[in-house]
Amino acid sequence: MVVEEGQSRSLISVVMPAYNAAHYMPLVLPPLLNMLNAGEICELLVVDDQSTDDTVAVAESMGATVLRNPVNGGPGAARNLAAQQAKGDILWFVDSDVIAWPGGAEHILPAFENPEVCAVFGSYDETPSGQSWISKYKNLTHRYFHQRGNQEASTFWAGCGAVRKSAFLDIGGFDVKTYTRPSIEDIDLGYRLRSAGGRILLLPDLLGKHLKVWTLRNVIHTDIFMRAIPWSRLMITREGLTNDLNVGSGERARAAIAGLFLLSILTLIIIPGLWPLKIAMLVIVVVANWDFLKFMVRNGGVPFAIFGLAFHQLYYLYSSAAFVWCMLEAKVLHRK
Repeated sequence: MVVEEGQSRSLISVVMPAYNAAHYMPLVLPPLLNMLNAGEICELLVVDDQSTDDTVAVAESMGATVLRNPVNGGPGAARNLAAQQAKGDILWFVDSDVIAWPGGAEHILPAFENPEVCAVFGSYDETPSGQSWISKYKNLTHRYFHQRGNQEASTFWAGCGAVRKSAFLDIGGFDVKTYTRPSIEDIDLGYRLRSAGGRILLLPDLLGKHLKVWTLRNVIHTDIFMRAIPWSRLMITREGLTNDLNVGSGERARAAIAGLFLLSILTLIIIPGLWPLKIAMLVIVVVANWDFLKFMVRNGGVPFAIFGLAFHQLYYLYSSAAFVWCMLEAKVLHRK
């Protein structure tokens, strides 16, 4: 699709799935409405997923077009509904807890001039709303991987990502039977877009501010049950291991180092004299995660970075355990 001069004002439909997001609407809608008024996008569709609060009323009062999902089917179903009615040739998905940075269309449109490109996605910015250490860790870790990922991506992210509508409809949109809650429905979509022959690009300058405030319990539950387990099952049963983002070969090596570090601690409990082993493993952990540590220092200071690096080792451990469990499911228990 070659974008001619003057055509860019009618190509992009912004799609925002929303569930009980009334408190976010005054924050996330104004930048998009400004884009709409400036002609940078052709419409702004808020898809209400059977909210029990005032999401619909607030969004309509601010000037967004509101669609209503007939049942509470999750964000994938909401996006699929909007895709059927969208005017634009490009669907720009923006989550209801993400403030899209100005100029997003200027990054999206040039990428789609290449007819082989079927999707693009961006990154969170470096100033997330939640300021607790776990919330900053979670959002900044997301940014870290998306800023360093391969430009030729192997997957997709729907928090702030766009897809060619024709390609989206050709593969049937999001899998709403498997993913009825927020999970890895966008990763699955990306795999299917790639399998259909399309290219997906990571655009580091396509940014959004994440407003979600995480808790420790929510982070661990989401990482394991909404991300690690379903993503592991997807890779084992359909796609195989990819070398991108937080499942790349380097990350798998760091996960192994985290496991060895834990083993060195357990060994020290049994054999107290093995302090050199623990110190050596600690040095290896720091060296292996040096870029991550520097990133966290730059964005939160030294104490925050130390806490972040320590928790990141725990993240490697429980994510690896989830993958091993899924391997046992598939190879031993023969579950699909």
